[in-house]
Amino acid sequence: MVTAVVGANWGDEGKGKITDTLAQQADIIVRFQGGANAGHTIVNNYGKFSLHTLPSGVFYQHTTSIVANGVALNIPKLIGEIDEIIGRGVPKPNILVSDRAQIVMSYHILFDKYEEERLAGRSFGSTKSGIAPFYSDKYAKIGIQVSELLDMEALREKVENVVLKKNIMLKYLYNKPELSVDDIMRELEEYRDMIAPYACDTALYLGKAVREGKRILLEGQLGTMKDPDHGIYPMVTSSPTVAGYGAVGAGIPPYEIKKIVTVSKAYSSAVGAGEFVSEIFGEEAEELRRRGGDGGEYGATTGRPRRMGWYDLVASRYGCRLQGTTDVAFTVLDVLGYLDEIPVCTAYEIDGEIVTDFPPTVLLKKAKPVYEVLPGWKTEIRGIKRYEDLPENCRKYVEFIEERLGYPITMISNGPGREDIIYR
Repeated sequence: MVTAVVGANWGDEGKGKITDTLAQQADIIVRFQGGANAGHTIVNNYGKFSLHTLPSGVFYQHTTSIVANGVALNIPKLIGEIDEIIGRGVPKPNILVSDRAQIVMSYHILFDKYEEERLAGRSFGSTKSGIAPFYSDKYAKIGIQVSELLDMEALREKVENVVLKKNIMLKYLYNKPELSVDDIMRELEEYRDMIAPYACDTALYLGKAVREGKRILLEGQLGTMKDPDHGIYPMVTSSPTVAGYGAVGAGIPPYEIKKIVTVSKAYSSAVGAGEFVSEIFGEEAEELRRRGGDGGEYGATTGRPRRMGWYDLVASRYGCRLQGTTDVAFTVLDVLGYLDEIPVCTAYEIDGEIVTDFPPTVLLKKAKPVYEVLPGWKTEIRGIKRYEDLPENCRKYVEFIEERLGYPITMISNGPGREDIIYR
C-alpha cells in the first residue's frame, strides 16, 4: 500500500514528524520532490534533527529510504546529512538515490543568489539553495542526471554548452565572474564518487516493492500554497507539491496511492514572501512564534522567523481538496493552550463580497480575513493520549475545523515527540 504525506498550506506543517511516526509501520520512505531548500524537523530518542533531503524515515533500521527522480539532488548536502545523523548515534540507514535524479550544481546556487540580489525589494524570498535555476535547467533540458556521471567524456561536451550559456548571463546580466568548464568537470567527478554507492534505478525497485505489497510512504516538501500550478504564484516553489506528483516524482502508477495524509497546523505559518491572508503581526505574532513548534517557529533550513497567522479554513479546505486528502493530521494543537480566545479565518472579504473558495493570486492580494472566534481551553494538553481526555473547548476547536474543512482529522499532534500523537 502506498501512502502520501503532504502539506495543506505553506509548508512547515509538521510533515516530518508525521512521516517519522508513520514510518514505524512502513517498509520504504520516498522523498519525491523539492530540494534542500526546506527542512523537516524531527524529535525522537536520538535527539532533534532537521532533515533537508533525507526522507524522514531514516531513523528506523527496518526501512529503506529513497531519494527519488523528482528531487533536486544537492549531493554534498545529502552526504553531509548522512554523516551528521551517523555521527549523532543513528545506525547507518539503507539509502537509495535515483540514477534519474538531477543534480543541483554550485552554479545553480550562485545564480539563485545573484537573481535575488538583482531583484532586491522585488525578490521571491528564495532560500538561495539553487532550486529555481535547477528546475529551469531541468525543463530547458540542460540539467545533469546522476546517470550521466557514468560517461564523463560525453558529459564534458554538455558542460561546455551549459557554460557558454551561463557565462553570457554572468557577464551581461549579473556582472559576475565567469564559469570554467574544468572547474565544473572537477565538481562533477567529486559528485560521481560521492553518490556512486547509493545510485540505482529506484523506480524499478519501487515497482517490485509495490507488486510485493510493501508499505510505502511518499514524503512531500512544502504545501499546496507553494505549488507552481495551484499555489500563490509566483511566490511558489519550483516543483509540484501535490500528492498527485508523488507518482511522477517516485516513478509509480498514480492508482497505487491509496491514502493521502494531509498535514495542517492548528494555526498558520509561512516562510518566504507571498500572500498570507490570516497573517498576524507585532506582539501577538511574536508570542505565537515564540511558543510555536519545538523551540519556536523558525525555518528548519534558513533559521528565518516564520510569518504567523490564525488558522485559515479557506486556504486549508482548498489545500486539502487539491491534495486529494483522505486523512488530515492536525499538528501543534498544544501550542494554542495559552489563549483565552482563538480566531479562525472562515472566509475572505474581496471588494465587499464574502468569499469561501480560495481565489487566484490577483484577487488574493485584495482579500481581508473574516474571523469567527472560539473559546480557548487555557491548559496544557501534552501527554494526553485519548481524544476524549482533551478539554471540551479543545475538542470543540478540532470539531469546528473538521466540520468546516470537510475532511476527517484522524491524527492530532499535541507535542514535538514521536509519541505525542492522538489517533481518532
